Amino acid sequence: MTKLRLIFRLQIHAGKLAEFKEVAAAILAAVQASGHDTLEYEWFLNREQTECVVLETFASSEALLAHADRVADLAVRLFSITDLADIWLCGEPSAAVLEKTAAFAPKPYAFMQGRA
Repeated sequence: MTKLRLIFRLQIHAGKLAEFKEVAAAILAAVQASGHDTLEYEWFLNREQTECVVLETFASSEALLAHADRVADLAVRLFSITDLADIWLCGEPSAAVLEKTAAFAPKPYAFMQGRA
């Protein structure tokens, strides 16, 4: 299995919901414009709209790295108005992905079984 899945939970800073939604929309637009190796990309808000869970699935480590480069400037803005509560990295990431994500300290999970 070469695809990778990132799951993360963000806590939105008080008073920043509108800006958060604007940044999230800009990130999605960037993914839709050139993210052909982004297989899934979904954002979910809790009922209070104070937390967001993001589900991302990439065709490969290279696709994840390309995505990270594509949204880097927007990600800086996103992380200035949210706190990263949790992040999981599922699959068999390359050494380059592990290096690029090290600052976020993702919890790694190796693929066990499933239907691809």
